[in-house]
Amino acid sequence: MPATRLFRTSTFQIAILYLVLFGTTLVGVLGFIYWATSDLIDRQMNETIQAEIRGLSEQYHDEGLARLIEVVRDRSSRNDDLQNVYLLTDPLYRPLAGNLENWPQRAEIGESWTEIRLHRTADPERIERRFRARLFDLPGGFHLLVGRDTQARGNFRRIMEEGFAWALIPVLLLGLGGGIVVGRYALRRVDAVAAASREIVKGDLARRVPLSGSGDEFDRLARTINEMLDQIDMLMTGMRAVTDSLAHDLRSPLTRAKGSIEFALRREADAGVYRQALEQTNTELDTILRTFEALINIAEAEAGVTRLTMTDLDLSDLMRDLFEMYQPIAEDAGLELVPEIAPGITVTGHRQMLGQAVANLLDNAGKFTPRGGRIVISLDTSSGGPVLRVTDNGPGIPAEHRKSVLQRFVRLDGSRNAPGSGLGLSLVAAVARLHGATFTLADNAPGLAASLAFPA
Repeated sequence: MPATRLFRTSTFQIAILYLVLFGTTLVGVLGFIYWATSDLIDRQMNETIQAEIRGLSEQYHDEGLARLIEVVRDRSSRNDDLQNVYLLTDPLYRPLAGNLENWPQRAEIGESWTEIRLHRTADPERIERRFRARLFDLPGGFHLLVGRDTQARGNFRRIMEEGFAWALIPVLLLGLGGGIVVGRYALRRVDAVAAASREIVKGDLARRVPLSGSGDEFDRLARTINEMLDQIDMLMTGMRAVTDSLAHDLRSPLTRAKGSIEFALRREADAGVYRQALEQTNTELDTILRTFEALINIAEAEAGVTRLTMTDLDLSDLMRDLFEMYQPIAEDAGLELVPEIAPGITVTGHRQMLGQAVANLLDNAGKFTPRGGRIVISLDTSSGGPVLRVTDNGPGIPAEHRKSVLQRFVRLDGSRNAPGSGLGLSLVAAVARLHGATFTLADNAPGLAASLAFPA
């Protein structure tokens, strides 16, 4: 795997960004600890020196120079306290008492603090050390220096700095290593998606994105892509089936229309023959137009609410209107149309589409119910939500064919000679999906029970 590809992955870059943010935070926290601790040590050192100065000043003012020299010698000779340094000099800066050999050069008397490098008188190796000190004058022209060895402070700071370095190095290494591992994992998963996509582009529509089984975001994305591919495959299969069926179903009426026209043109006939040919052609063209109209209606229903305006409508009122429209047609066919419509049931939907779907169910019921049969159109809320049913006592549809008849242009053997294009139930199924309803076909013993169950 080339390193450049790995470094360009968003996962690796996010890991590095997180590493930078975490490292910056860590440096800030450790730096604050370092500064606060160093400041605390400096303040404690200053307070210790100030306390020594106050004590020595009181000794000088109360008991004089001799007592001050005695005290300074006593404190300078303590072997248990090697950090404090003292030096008392005469007006010419000649040492009178203390554990330093000489007054520091270029050291000015004042109230400010100073950092100096000197060696103690008791140090046989005569190693210069760094001290933090206060230098000031005493009455009578005498000079006093009180300080404290800063080696302990320096050692502490060095330990802190080394600790910071050892803390940052593992963070940087682990962060960089984690970014590489995570980046390689993400890149491997993305490469799997890309490889599957390339195979699909080349024509292998059965190829799917592999799942790792971890259930992570890559698996969820792969599952969604696979579902999309399944839907596209189903739509393409359906489109091929629609194209084949449409070509097959339109061939017959077009052939009949063309044959009727050619027959009339080959004969020297009167106006009646020509009229008969035109009427037959018009009938065949009506069949073609109804087929295209049904396809357009199905396409609009499957387009969803983005193209169709959904409103609150009185479904009970729509059902009563359809009953009144189809009742004369049913009487002419020798059928009994029975309404069982509960009042005041409303749904959110498209009135024209729902009306077309119910009309298709009534057309199918009237087409296949024998003379003297009974058709019931009902609407209730017995299942929690509105349920619309159209039942008949005709031959019905066998259970093994109830799913296939919802596809376009599917017609069973018993309905081959009946008028229609095999799109009626497909439109009902599309309208049901548009409204979030469940469309089912069941046995009415005898006959067919078609129902649309809307959500509560």
